[in-house]
This record gives sequence, C-alpha cells and structure tokens, in this order.
Amino acid sequence: MKNYIKIFIITLLVVTAGSCKKLDLVPTNNFTDQNFYTTSENVNNALNNIYSGMYNSDLYFYNDAMSDNAYTAQGSSYGNVDQVGAGTFTSSLPKFINDWSFYYQGIKACNLFLAGIDQNKTLGADVIARMKGEVRFVRAWHHFNLMKWWGDVPLLSADITPDEAKVIARTPRAAVLSFITSELEAAAAALPSKDKYAAADNGRITNGAALALEARVLLYEGNRMQDVVTICEKLLNNPSTYGQYALASDYGSLFSDPAVNKTNSESMLSLQYVSGVAGRTWADGFDFYPISAGSRTNNLAPTQELVNDYIMNNGKGITDAGSGYDESNPYTNRDPRLTATIVYDKANFKNADGTTQVIYIKPGSDPNRSALNEYSPNGQVSATGYYWRKYFDPNHLPQFVSGLNLHLIRWAEVLLDYAEAKNSLGQMDASTWSKTIMVLRQRAGFTDPNALNFPTAGDMTTIIRRERRTELAMEGIRTEDIRRWKLSETVLNGYVHGAKFGDPTIDNGYLRVQKRQFDPAKNYLWPIPLNEVNKDPNLKQNPGLLSNNQLN
Repeated sequence: MKNYIKIFIITLLVVTAGSCKKLDLVPTNNFTDQNFYTTSENVNNALNNIYSGMYNSDLYFYNDAMSDNAYTAQGSSYGNVDQVGAGTFTSSLPKFINDWSFYYQGIKACNLFLAGIDQNKTLGADVIARMKGEVRFVRAWHHFNLMKWWGDVPLLSADITPDEAKVIARTPRAAVLSFITSELEAAAAALPSKDKYAAADNGRITNGAALALEARVLLYEGNRMQDVVTICEKLLNNPSTYGQYALASDYGSLFSDPAVNKTNSESMLSLQYVSGVAGRTWADGFDFYPISAGSRTNNLAPTQELVNDYIMNNGKGITDAGSGYDESNPYTNRDPRLTATIVYDKANFKNADGTTQVIYIKPGSDPNRSALNEYSPNGQVSATGYYWRKYFDPNHLPQFVSGLNLHLIRWAEVLLDYAEAKNSLGQMDASTWSKTIMVLRQRAGFTDPNALNFPTAGDMTTIIRRERRTELAMEGIRTEDIRRWKLSETVLNGYVHGAKFGDPTIDNGYLRVQKRQFDPAKNYLWPIPLNEVNKDPNLKQNPGLLSNNQLN
C-alpha cells in the first residue's frame, strides 16, 4: 500500500501513554491522547507505524543463525545472536533484551491504537473495523513471538501504566496461546481477502494471512494437528472467501526478480520495501553474497548440514541407497532449490549488471588468483565455504541496499503445514501428497517421476521435514521447527560444519565451524532479560539460571 512504504515516528503514541492528569479542556492547537485519532491522517500514520514495527530484516535473516542452517561470524553486530546458536548466552544477552523490548513496544503501539481509533468519526465503520483487524493480527504476532521464545509472558490486551509494568506477572502460556488464536480468528472475520483489496493496498494483512498464521501457531503446539488441518482446508477449499493463492511459477524469481517478488500469487504476507532514497530498504545482503559480487564480508553463511538436506533429483536423500550421490561432485543432480538458494564452489553467479561469473571457493582453485571468494580460516570470506544466493537483488543500490519484499508467510508454508499435520494424524496419502509435496517439487524444477510420485518407501516424517527445511531456508523458520520438533538437542550439540575444505582426518574433511551446545532441560526457553527481572520482581525467571546470571 502507498502509505505503508514510509516509516512514521509517532512519538505522541508513546508520550501520551505516561499522562496521569486528566485535563478539563483539550487543547485544539496540538494533539493529545484525547484527540489524536480524530484526524484520519494520524490514524493512517499510526497504522503504518504499527506495520513498520511488526518485524525487520535482521530478525528475519539472523533467526537462521540460531539453527543448524547458518552460522554468523560477527554475531555481536546483531545482539550476539551467535551465542544463542552456540548455547553460551546469559540473561544479559543483547539479543534477548532487544527482542523483548521490540515485541512489547509493538504491543504497546497496537493497544494504544485500539484504545483510540473509535475517536475517529470521519473514517467509515467498515474501514475502522478493517484497521482493528489488522492491528489485532499484529498484536497476536508479537505475543506469539514472545510465547515462542519465553513461554509464560505478560499478556497485554490493553495498555498499562509504567507503575503497572513494574509489578506485572507472567501469564500462563496456555492463556497466551488462547488469546493469540482468538485474536487471529477475530482478525480473519474482520479482514477482507487479498482479492478484495485495491491495488494501492497491496501488502495489507488479509483474512487468509490471519488463518495461515493461526495454522503456524497451532503447528508449533504439536498436539493441535486436527485444527491445523481444518484451517488449511479452509484456505485450500474456499478461495472465494480467503483469496486465490497459488505457487509462483519459478522458485528463485519469487525472491530475486523484483517484478515477481512484489506481485505474485504466493505471498500471503510480506515485509514491504521500496528501493530509493525515500523508500524503506534493507541492506543485510552486503554481508551475504560472494565477495566478488560486491559484498563487504560474509556474516551469515549456510552450513554443510543444510546443504546435505537437499535431496537428489530422483527424490532420494544423499545417504539413501541408490541416490547416485557423488561426494567428489556433490552439487550435481541435486534439488534445484539448492542452486537457487546457496552459492557453492564453481557455481555460476549472475551479477547485477547481467554478466555471469564462476564463484571459486575451494582454496587454490581460482584461476585468476584473485581468490576473493576462496575459503580461508581468516579474513572476510564465508566461514563455511558457502554464500547465499536467495534474495539477491539485481537492482540493488550501492552496498546492497535493497527494496525487495521479505516474505513472512507464503502459500508454500500452508501446503507444508497441511502435509505435516495430515501425516501426523496418519492421513498422508497420494491425494494429499499430490497437492502439497508434489506441486512444491514440480515448481522447484523436479521432473523425475521417482521424486514426484507418492513414495511407497521411506520415512514420511523425514521426507516432509526435509522438504520444509529446503523450501523455507533463509526465511527464519528453521529455528522454530527444530524447537517444536524437539530436535534442538540433537542438531545443536556438536560442531556445525562447512564444505569439505578441511583436514581429511577430522570429520572427513568437513570444516568445523562452531561448536554448539543445547541443554533440553533449560534451553527450549530463553531467559527473561536480566534488566526486566531487576525492574519487576513478579517476572519470575525461567529455570536454569544461577544467582550470578550464568547458565548452569
């Protein structure tokens, strides 16, 4: 939507929250909490501010560094996120402090909006109802992220005073979950489908997005799979009500072709960006892509563990009998999404000017000896021997400033949710396969019937989880998945690896990049930030902390 591309700083929303005197006369020459929302421009600006404070590119990309998908060499630039992956954090970690503050600031803005919007007598009742639905979605989104990371958290369904904030207690997780789902159901009832919005409103939250987020929330619970199936079938079977969604025709274009990225049938909710001096942009790619393509350094590197999960063209995993995998030629005959997502040794890379270069990463392999991308244990190159290709913006500004949208919820995720839920209920069959995994693979570029047909052998749970990982890589979902599957203690204990450029006597030559540790007794929940616990004695800490603030 046109106004959404601008970031508005509505300081009055924060300032008026601390007001304690009730005035007999409301000033008419400036705005107060009594009259701010009477002006429709203020309402729209406040709503745009809520959208812009919903999420950001750092949260989107660097969540993967807390999983087995990626490693960040300079985590201190992003709240020390590298310590979360390594399991070496304390409750004073900037990542925890920043995220807690970010989500609660977003909730405060939502609560102020919902408390004040009815002051407006100019906007139509239908517009106000829609706006309330949008804001209730965002408020549910923030509460879900808090619950996901911390478990029991203060539930704020209305704004509170600074004094109340000093004594508020944590709400039981079950009550927070109930609030989230009820908010999303209310939002879905109040919001139009994407097909009912005008073109100028592209990017607004829809009823389809509300249901898709509810499916994600309930999938996280593990014991609500029938509810997930019900929600997904609403979306699958009622396009006239919830929107006409379909997979985009080309996987890579969805992320890197500006035209497809902006307007497509697959994105259900995206962070909206617009390139240009006055636009809202992101620049994380400056530290993602090959150095020879113009990147400054590499600070988010794909892992060998992620690369290993891309199946062969015949549908088999690389360790399966008959897969045809050749360790000396590891990137041949693989899932096409590998090439669309990750830059590996000797991959072709299309530059912003349309030319193509070969990316030489194996030490000593660059024939020109510029060696800009070659792996080295020191320097600015990738620590794993892999770079990202996904979200490369061919129209980027200097220093990889980009206006590409970042997809928060895609139709592909709904299909994966549906497949997982049906399988967990023992209901995965050829019919479900054909409208979920099969169409995802067809879109990716698979043609071998062995990859496309419903498998008669193999572990379906592994197949679906692997499909989810490779389809959604670099979209911030993997950390959530390994936590809800209770796989973190398996995949986050021991070394995370890079390409086979190391000592052949250690881990068969695969680079040891970072040693990870994860204690399932305490690490499935983050510690409440120490500064918050110190301010509010009723915020009881999650288990696993000593009085000196060090993890057991």
